[in-house]
Amino acid sequence: MTDRNNSQSASLAGDAEFAKIRSLVANVHAIHRQKAASLSPIVQSLLDTRSRNVKEIEHTLDHLLDCACIPEGLGSFKALCRYYYPINPTATTSYVHAYREMWDTEAPQHGPAYQA
Repeated sequence: MTDRNNSQSASLAGDAEFAKIRSLVANVHAIHRQKAASLSPIVQSLLDTRSRNVKEIEHTLDHLLDCACIPEGLGSFKALCRYYYPINPTATTSYVHAYREMWDTEAPQHGPAYQA
């Protein structure tokens, strides 16, 4: 009987810990959504005005990397990368690689640099 009580206590403690983790994940997801929403008009303005302000574009891409793990953030990140590529292909490629390192779990593995 004691083993059963210990097992139930451990299960309840595990459920409580899981609930805490779930709550934290939900909070992080909400922050990502807020950040993506706040960056969307900035991205749209950069595109609409055909901005060539490299500093502002890269600053925005830096922030978009933080929320590119959700569809809204990724959409803005891709749109700005597509726009920025003709302006600075080297920097844009660096941002794409940074995205892949941070968020893309299915990135193709090419060349010896990626082999274990």
